[in-house]
Amino acid sequence: MTTIMVTTMIALLLLGFPMMIPLITAAVIGFFMMFNGLGQMDTLIQQMMAGIRPASLIAVPMFILAADIMTRGQSADRLIAMVMSFIGHVKGGLAVSTAASCTLFGAVSGSTQATVVAVGSPLRPKMLKAGYSDSFTLALIINASDIAFLIPPSIGMIIYGVISGTSIGELFIAGIGPGLLILLMFSLYCVIYATVRKVPTEPKSSWGERFTAVRQALWPLGFPVIIVGGIYGGIFSPTEAAAACVLYAVFLEFLIFRSLKLPDIYQIAKSTGLITAVVFILVAVGNGFSWIISFAQIPQELLAAAGINEAGPTGVLIAICIAFFVACMFVDPIVVILVLTPIFAPAIEATGLDPVLVGILITLQVAIGSATPPFGCDIFKRPYLDVIKGTPPFIMILVLAAALLILFPQIALFLRDLAFR
Repeated sequence: MTTIMVTTMIALLLLGFPMMIPLITAAVIGFFMMFNGLGQMDTLIQQMMAGIRPASLIAVPMFILAADIMTRGQSADRLIAMVMSFIGHVKGGLAVSTAASCTLFGAVSGSTQATVVAVGSPLRPKMLKAGYSDSFTLALIINASDIAFLIPPSIGMIIYGVISGTSIGELFIAGIGPGLLILLMFSLYCVIYATVRKVPTEPKSSWGERFTAVRQALWPLGFPVIIVGGIYGGIFSPTEAAAACVLYAVFLEFLIFRSLKLPDIYQIAKSTGLITAVVFILVAVGNGFSWIISFAQIPQELLAAAGINEAGPTGVLIAICIAFFVACMFVDPIVVILVLTPIFAPAIEATGLDPVLVGILITLQVAIGSATPPFGCDIFKRPYLDVIKGTPPFIMILVLAAALLILFPQIALFLRDLAFR
């Protein structure tokens, strides 16, 4: 049965069907083979509906809506200007500013795609003009956007938390340390690159200009305060923090900055609705598929065949990293989380691994895999080879970060333990 389901999925993917079709087709085939017919199909439908029933998922469309409002408004530009005013003049400062801006915008949006668009659109032309190669610029923007997956809020963490039953609040807090570590590692590489390539520095901003940039960015900096401070202080649940972010985004862009008008609401709502529909369909179908493979004991069979059950905690973490990294190079990250998390669940439980640490590693691998080309080719309208040329150093840095997390789990768990233990 496993062979037939996997073969069906691969065949339909190669034929160009959207991911939901291979998933649901494989689930129906598995259901038919287990129950000798489709007479109890309502059971599968109930499992699919159960996948989108958790209240925590309400945070997903809210964070998407908030990110869409900010991307179309002035929040991103103000954050970028503040970062540039302080470090734009140092060696590699423009590249470091780009990475830092991705981190900041990730902390207010939780969306990799939104971060690429919001930061990449204004900063890519500046980096090219300053003397950075296009391949380096594209690779930096695309891979620095991975930090948005780790810095709260993170849509990937919400999906993992719902599937695994792990606290989303703990995942959010635990993602801060790894996110800042990756920012530091990217910044060091940017400085080395700019020094070796002799890239000129930007003019130094005066303290008056810096003060003005900070003052203008104070309002957007309220987003991470609402999310992290609200959850850490016990004021908000993650879902309530998402709702507060939407209200705050509307307040900023429509009333304070006045960068958006009432007619813009239609386009914003339409964009958010389309993205949310895709996400929720994938979650529903993925939950039905996960139920089928769990009911058929397929995860236990696969783990036993691969010898992962006897690998120990470190071996299980390495296997998880490899599986998620490879899968996300070809399949939507949400689908990968939905399908692979239940497969590895028995091994995670058997080895006593902290589900929060596992969630952070999964989120990082999903970010790495989903950021590999061809992601970015469509956004920047650049050929595949141009995008892939500068990517390997950043992928190596991200893989090194994953290795450090496995060796030193307190990088992720220190703040979690401080906040919740």
